[in-house]
Amino acid sequence: MGTSNYSDEFKRDAVHQIMVRGYPVREVSRRLGVSTHSLYKWMKLFGDPKAKEPGLDHAAENRRLKRELARVTEERDILKKATAYFARESQ
Repeated sequence: MGTSNYSDEFKRDAVHQIMVRGYPVREVSRRLGVSTHSLYKWMKLFGDPKAKEPGLDHAAENRRLKRELARVTEERDILKKATAYFARESQ
């Protein structure tokens, strides 16, 4: 088997298809005619280092959602109290 020399741009595009677009490695390998081993090696070389730590994004999203939940819960409680107050006033 001969070795093929692919440009860095080609390798980055292949990695982009896997990491950003979410295509399976096997599918990209079949479509481009490149071994899966080469794709995994390129992912290590050209992959985004931030993408290796998805827990950080999840933690930030959890904090944001907890703040939003607290705000919405407080608004709901205020509206419940206002509804009860105005229901008493109208009687």
